[in-house]
Formats: sequence, structure tokens, C-alpha cells
Amino acid sequence: MHTRPVALVTGASRGIGRGIAVELARLGFSVAINYAGNTAAAEECRTLCAQQGRKDTPARFITYQADIARREDRARLLEGVERDFGWIDLLVNNAGVAARVRKGVLETDEESYDRVMAINVKGPFFLTQAVANFWLSRPHELQSQERKPQIINISSVSAYAAGLNRAEYCISKAALSMLTPLFALRLAEYGINVYEIRPGIVRTDMTSVVQAKYDQMIAEGLTPIQRWGTPEDVGRAVAAIAEGRFPFSTGEVFNVDGGFHIRRL
Repeated sequence: MHTRPVALVTGASRGIGRGIAVELARLGFSVAINYAGNTAAAEECRTLCAQQGRKDTPARFITYQADIARREDRARLLEGVERDFGWIDLLVNNAGVAARVRKGVLETDEESYDRVMAINVKGPFFLTQAVANFWLSRPHELQSQERKPQIINISSVSAYAAGLNRAEYCISKAALSMLTPLFALRLAEYGINVYEIRPGIVRTDMTSVVQAKYDQMIAEGLTPIQRWGTPEDVGRAVAAIAEGRFPFSTGEVFNVDGGFHIRRL
């Protein structure tokens, strides 16, 4: 059984997921590092977590290969985490992909749509369902916890800001946002709170292909805070929630976007 709180972070090998995993390690969490295929990147994340983890509170960092869009992979992931840790204190639904090729809304093909929706929506929905049922099937352990488990969904400003050359991504993030109120309502009676973090323009592999475009837009005032976001920015927001600082909030959306969401005249 675990001695430190345990976080399961999907898509944790790179980018925002890695930033989240490392911040949780700094906080004293053990981290189950899920990744889809890049074993080397996952091992790098595990090493960083071990380096940044609190030395006074030994934690464990274990990598798990699983494609969350696949039912059998989700089952194998949860079996592994249960075997190795025995419990999950925090689920962070971070794994997500963009279209391999950006196409206009009139050209988007079904293969790209299905892939993005499967990873960005179907996977998080059924993984959250499975983890929630895991908690509810252990009522004694759930009720004995001083701090109840939490769920954090990592969405995007694309949940409401339309991008005509990435329709499937925008639709998937809008759908992912609905997971937050749905599970918040269903799980509130058990003390399980659910949150959404909505990152803006964050410097990752995904955004590197449009760096010049966003450099110019940020310089021209796209965001009141005129800089790129970083995975660490998102990680710090996750850590603040993970510390249990919002016990009377559930279904809440936290914008980590440099003020992009503020409407201006």
C-alpha cells in the first residue's frame, strides 16, 4: 500500500503532462505516469519526478504504457496502478492529441475526427468512470480518507475559441469540458470534487508547429499577460487543487491562459 498520496496523470511523458507530474512530485505525491508510446520520454519524466520529489517524504514514480482510447489498455492501466499503489488520490485527465494534419472545417476527414475524439473524449470519460467506480467499490477506504479523492480535467481555451483549421480538436475539448459538471454532480455526495483547468497558449511539442504565428499574436496583445504559458504554469494550478485548497468548490473551471478569456471592448 502507498504511504504518500497517489496521482494518476495521463499523457504524462511530455509537455503539460510532464509539468503536472513534476509539480505533484514536488508536492510529495507518488505519481503513476501514463504514456501512449514514447518510453524514453516517460522515463525522462520519471527521472525528473524522482529528482524533484521531496526527500523527507519518499514517493514512488512508475510508468505505465496505455492508450486510454482502448478499453483493454485502460483496464490494464488501472490494474497496474491498483497493484502497485493500492489507491488513487488524484486523477488528472491530461492525455490529448491534435489532428496530425490541420485541415479546414469543410475538409476535416472522419479518420482524424474519430482519432481525436477517441483519445480526447472517450478515453477520459471511461477512465474517469472506471476510477470513480473503483473508489465507490471501496466505501470503507473512501470514507476513512481524511482528504477525499479529486479529479482534474485538462481542457483548453479551444473548448470555446473556434479554430477553423482544427475543428475536431475544438469539438473534443468542448466535449471534455462537460465531463467536469457531469462527474462533479454525480460524485459530490461522496466528497469527491471535480475540477477543470483550461490552459491557453502553452509552449509544448503540440504548439511548436505554430510558434511563429502565436509569437506574433501574443506580441500584438492576444493575451493581457504577454508571454507563452509553460507546462509548469499548468502544473502549479494542478498542485494548488491537489493540496485541497478548494474544498467548497466542485465543477469549477480554472483558466490558466494569460487572461485570454477576458472579453474586451
